[in-house]
This record gives sequence, C-alpha cells and structure tokens, in this order.
Amino acid sequence: MNNSNKMLWFVAGASIGATLAILFAPQSGEETRRFLGEQARKGRDKLADASRGAYGKSRDLFDRGRDLADEAADMMEEGMDRARRTFQG
Repeated sequence: MNNSNKMLWFVAGASIGATLAILFAPQSGEETRRFLGEQARKGRDKLADASRGAYGKSRDLFDRGRDLADEAADMMEEGMDRARRTFQG
C-alpha cells in the first residue's frame, strides 16, 4: 500500500471518527469543538510529516536515478572512445 493510499484511509478514518465523536459526545459543544480542533491539528501534522517524508524519498530516488544515468553515459562514452581508438589505430 503506497503513501497516498495510506493518507486517503487516514483522512477517511479521521472524518468518520470526527463525525461519530460529534454524534455521541457527552461533552459540551465547546469541549467537542476543542477536541475536534486538536484532532484536526494532529491529522494536519501527520499529513505534513508524511508529505515531507515522501518528498525526501522521491528526491533521493531522483538523485540516484540521475547518478546512474550519468554513470551509464560516462561508460558509454568511454566505450565509444575505446572503439574509435581500436578501429583507427
């Protein structure tokens, strides 16, 4: 399961939980709003953390791919130089 699916399920679960909390909450409206605000902040923080983690991972993968492409290009150039020297000389 990838991060976007996990995040989708997290948001769906948070929404369902918030709805149930409102419907069955024994607290006053003010306490319920405070609780929901805290839960929303926690969810936002988790989403931000997951986004930063996903960005870092994708950046690392991009950098690794670029390095591999550079190495392959260097190897190809060396091979072409070697072949030219072989056939010219």
